Amino acid sequence: MFETLSDRLGGVFDRLRGRGALSESDVRAAMREVRIALLEADVALPVVRDFVDKVTEQAVGAQVLRSVTPGQQVVKIVHDALVEMLGAEASELALDVTPPAIMMLVGLQGSGKTTTTAKLAKRLSERDRKKVLMASLDVNRPAAQQQLATLGEQVKVATLPIVQGQPPVEIARRALNAAKLQGFDVLMLDTAGRLHVDQALMDEMKAVADVAKPQEILLVVDSLTGQDAVNVAQSFSAQVPLTGVILTRMDGDARGGAALSMRAVTQKPIKFAGTGEKMDGLEAFHPQRVAGRILGMGDVVSLVEKAAESIQVEDAERMAAKMAKGQFDMNDLRAQLAQMRRMGGLGALAGMIPGMKAAKQAMASGAVDEKILVRMDAMIGSMTPKERAKPELINAKRKIRVANGSGTTVQEVNKLLKMHQEMANAMKKIKKMGGLKGLAAMFGKGGAGAAGLPGGMGDVLKGPAGGLPGLGGAMPPIPGNLPPGFENFLKKK
Repeated sequence: MFETLSDRLGGVFDRLRGRGALSESDVRAAMREVRIALLEADVALPVVRDFVDKVTEQAVGAQVLRSVTPGQQVVKIVHDALVEMLGAEASELALDVTPPAIMMLVGLQGSGKTTTTAKLAKRLSERDRKKVLMASLDVNRPAAQQQLATLGEQVKVATLPIVQGQPPVEIARRALNAAKLQGFDVLMLDTAGRLHVDQALMDEMKAVADVAKPQEILLVVDSLTGQDAVNVAQSFSAQVPLTGVILTRMDGDARGGAALSMRAVTQKPIKFAGTGEKMDGLEAFHPQRVAGRILGMGDVVSLVEKAAESIQVEDAERMAAKMAKGQFDMNDLRAQLAQMRRMGGLGALAGMIPGMKAAKQAMASGAVDEKILVRMDAMIGSMTPKERAKPELINAKRKIRVANGSGTTVQEVNKLLKMHQEMANAMKKIKKMGGLKGLAAMFGKGGAGAAGLPGGMGDVLKGPAGGLPGLGGAMPPIPGNLPPGFENFLKKK
């Protein structure tokens, strides 16, 4: 997400940070590069002009604080301007109404409306504990209604029974009655799309809105279409009172022009961003966090939230108890690897942890093997239960068996065992320091692996020191140098 823009801006600000003092000409030269970077990212020209003018005006006349360098101050000004461009504050859904709260999703065909409907329904059902009913009003696209029903079964959300031949307005009316009679908190209407904006689509959409009277009319657009997405939003906004926008395929959008232009051009907030094909791939759009990602500052808050969702409470409590006793075996390491995979793997973590730009670039270029977590799990799975509980039993002969059983090499098995030993030693140090209180003290001193990554993943990926609070059963911080040789795990064979 925003990789191209982030790289360009990162280069500009790296040069600024290296200077002790900035002249007006330095700032203006940097802003020219920022302007080019934004235009290459497909940001609307009027938005770019306003942004560059505003930042230049503030940066040239800014009073430099004693505690920061001039370069850092310019970065802060750009960050604040980005936040303002993206919408300042996150926009919440209007759920505080007499049930059912009605949401209508509109957009062009192929933008991902039906999948997004199911993703949002799952989010409301699981995170907000809402009883949700979905209804497909798409009678034009073959099997569109059946697709939503199938997705409903997948995410365990109720869908309105299909009645063949019923027009969209009647389906909306039937869905509204069903939601009221059956006590649903939220009704989600997945409307039909077209290959392009036409009057028939708009008339149908307005007729459904007149019947349903939705609290939210959310436009779903493909972020990869860049300025076309903004133009579509303007066309829809002229016909119906849109309350927000959902951008799909944001994880594949390296430029980010649609996201950066949408709020400024349409005055409609971006409420959610679709990230991936899985049903949990929908994130609330937080302008401050997105601005942080663009400028390479990471998004630690989202990482904590993702960790909180992925961690099983029982596992976290059990792990905390073992940490207090200074215990750590291969089963514990395996649980940590599984947690990392649930959080999206190395790529997702690298995008959210500050200072991990180099690691993310290495992954994108193929220099880093993202399947390392799978290989490590395979090695642990090839051990016997007794070996997992007592790794010190694994001698040379057993290492060969583990390597053969997992499709890896003896060298990799040795690295895994060495990494485990380092982590086990850290557990013993935590016990000597007073258990969990000692752990908290170590977090406070910043001697930690980033985001609770096993065995110094953060150090290997060149992340900053400082453990991430809120991870429950996450890996303990490891003082000093983290397990040597772990970087070799990340290299492709």
